[in-house]
Amino acid sequence: MALYLILVLLGILGNALVISVVGENIVREHGGGRSSDMILVNMAFSNLMVSVTRNILLVVSDLGLEVSPNKDCCQLLMGIWVWLRSVNVWSTFFLSAFHFHILRRIVPPIASVNGTRGPPKALLTGFCFIWTFNLIYSVPAFVYSTNGGENATETLMLVSSTTRPLLGCLWDFPSTYSGLAFATASMVIHEIIPILLMTSTNLGSLLTLYAHGNAHSKSNKVQDAPVIRRVPAERRAAKVILALILLFIVSWGASVISVNYFNYNRGASSAYLLVLARFSNSAFIALSPIILAVGHRRLRAVLKSIISY
Repeated sequence: MALYLILVLLGILGNALVISVVGENIVREHGGGRSSDMILVNMAFSNLMVSVTRNILLVVSDLGLEVSPNKDCCQLLMGIWVWLRSVNVWSTFFLSAFHFHILRRIVPPIASVNGTRGPPKALLTGFCFIWTFNLIYSVPAFVYSTNGGENATETLMLVSSTTRPLLGCLWDFPSTYSGLAFATASMVIHEIIPILLMTSTNLGSLLTLYAHGNAHSKSNKVQDAPVIRRVPAERRAAKVILALILLFIVSWGASVISVNYFNYNRGASSAYLLVLARFSNSAFIALSPIILAVGHRRLRAVLKSIISY
């Protein structure tokens, strides 16, 4: 209980700090890192909303405070949980994909260093697509969920909702087959595919940087100077993003294994695996701001000032 509370508080405070510091940076500066900062704020906001709307309720429930929402309220909560958790996954991938795209623009062709930056409108379109697509995906949660009462027992779980009948809210599909079909589709679309895509884009980023590092030593250093100055910073950013994605894969993967073991096996280890899933769900949200601080100068400076104070 104490460890989970610490993780939840770290997630709320850390992501709120990221939104505040990086958001201020977006407002004050109009140069280099604005697009990447917007993506960081989007990811941190999704992390924060998951913590506030779901993880806080888990803590309140553990403290013994009884809240019994009706069916309509449960449908709303389950829909919000699925929506925000799915947005969280694809926002994390968006960060990885954006960095890979930027590297392909600034590293190989020298002329692109002084080229025009992509308009913020493209990023806003991406954000709108992520939030809208996942809202549509979460529609079944708004429909096929109910309040099972105090002694409710969950028969189906999704990583994107919750690992126990929180507040008595649980899935209520018309049949076991339809429930498992939705769970399987969710596992493929929001669990397996994002992990594979994140791994591919991060490996692509690292390979692009190291390939350019080997090639630029043979080229004209005066001509390549603008690119050379960018490469160390981009390599550092790629490593930070890779660490972030590895943390995501470990925490998300633990949840995927645990929840799907419950859905398809129901062995004696289900209870222990669901506890593991609960902690791993919060680990990424709690630790990602710390990893981001390593690669973000302004965020790192604010954290140092807070710690020293």
